[in-house]
Amino acid sequence: MITRQRLAAGACVLLAALTAGIALPTGAAAGEPTGGDAPKVNLVLDVSGSMRARDIDGQTRMAAAKQAFNEVLDATPEEVQLGIRTLGADYPGDNRKTGCKDTAQLYPVGPLDRTEAKTAVATLSPTGWTPIGPALLAAADDLEGGEGSRRIVLISDGEDTCAPLDPCEVAREIAAKGIGLTIDTLGLVPNTKMRQQLSCIAEATGGTYTSVEHTEELTDKVNQLVDRAADPVVTPVAVEGAGACAQAPTLKSGLYTDREEFGQHRWYRVDVAPGKELRASVSVAADRRVNQDYGVSLRAVTASGREIVRGESTGSGRTDVMSAGLRYPKAESDDDSDEDTAEVVCLQVANSFSAASGVKTTPGLPLELTVDVVDGPGSSDDVASFGLGRGWWLLGALVLTGFLAGVLWGWISRWRIAVWRTN
Repeated sequence: MITRQRLAAGACVLLAALTAGIALPTGAAAGEPTGGDAPKVNLVLDVSGSMRARDIDGQTRMAAAKQAFNEVLDATPEEVQLGIRTLGADYPGDNRKTGCKDTAQLYPVGPLDRTEAKTAVATLSPTGWTPIGPALLAAADDLEGGEGSRRIVLISDGEDTCAPLDPCEVAREIAAKGIGLTIDTLGLVPNTKMRQQLSCIAEATGGTYTSVEHTEELTDKVNQLVDRAADPVVTPVAVEGAGACAQAPTLKSGLYTDREEFGQHRWYRVDVAPGKELRASVSVAADRRVNQDYGVSLRAVTASGREIVRGESTGSGRTDVMSAGLRYPKAESDDDSDEDTAEVVCLQVANSFSAASGVKTTPGLPLELTVDVVDGPGSSDDVASFGLGRGWWLLGALVLTGFLAGVLWGWISRWRIAVWRTN
């Protein structure tokens, strides 16, 4: 009995100690949130004729959108600059060429005057075509300038009617500019074709797609996306990798974005000083239909071509993003004269994606590369310490404390039982 109590007490203390050890903060990730410029959101609303349909909570789609917009405008954070753009709001005719130019900025992106914005929304009436592609191009232009987060929220009840300008290709072109703009899409009472198109638009820029069939769902989702724009973000820096290490750009710690064609190799350079550790990871997104069975690799090699370390990942069609990472600690130099001499490490990103039949291969697949050069482990023992480094000393101290606490608790319990028996 006493032994079981002692062991149980020791286990509880040890568990608490381990929990405290695990909860210790880790090192900061590469890059810091941007915070200078105000976040910008452009709400793009479909006002085409199909918005007259009365199938959302007993009211028309247009009425549901207006109600949601009024609630969103009331809840928009003060720091967010918000604008509203429409598509299909002005031209009621049958001329395709004219109808596919029907997009306008209803309320300019900037500090929000809630009364003025609500008044503008109240004037909308379902009218014309659905030029999603032209509207996205114009909405991206509305958000130009500054380095804060930028977000387009597209709300539509149908697919684009202005082909051959494919909205999905437009979204890829916007993403290829490397301006850190995200497009989120919401489909009102969606069908299969519309769902595929809006999902493709969102995936091309790292955004989200949501199906909406109720007014409350629309309000909640738009509010969530507007609030998300106000969160601090790390804006990737556009960089262009080279075909060989000798011509590759030199990167510092941070987050970078690039485009890589199918089966292509991209090279980047990082200077790693003695006593430092290089941590790098890459994610490549399949933003279009690709063949099954693919992979992504990230290799670190010396300037002379000798491989140092590599990370690989493979998939078979179950995920849209593949990621790989690596770590390379550079040992301290024994020669004082070479103490500050950094080693040039070449990072090679490669993929084995292949395009499905009829899929365009340009622009390349979106690539995001994280580079972090941090203080390296203090000794060779730390490298093999399962990521704990000198934390093993703390863990050992906590284990010893738990053991001693268990022994003490067991002795006190035994003494109390002895006293009870004597009495």
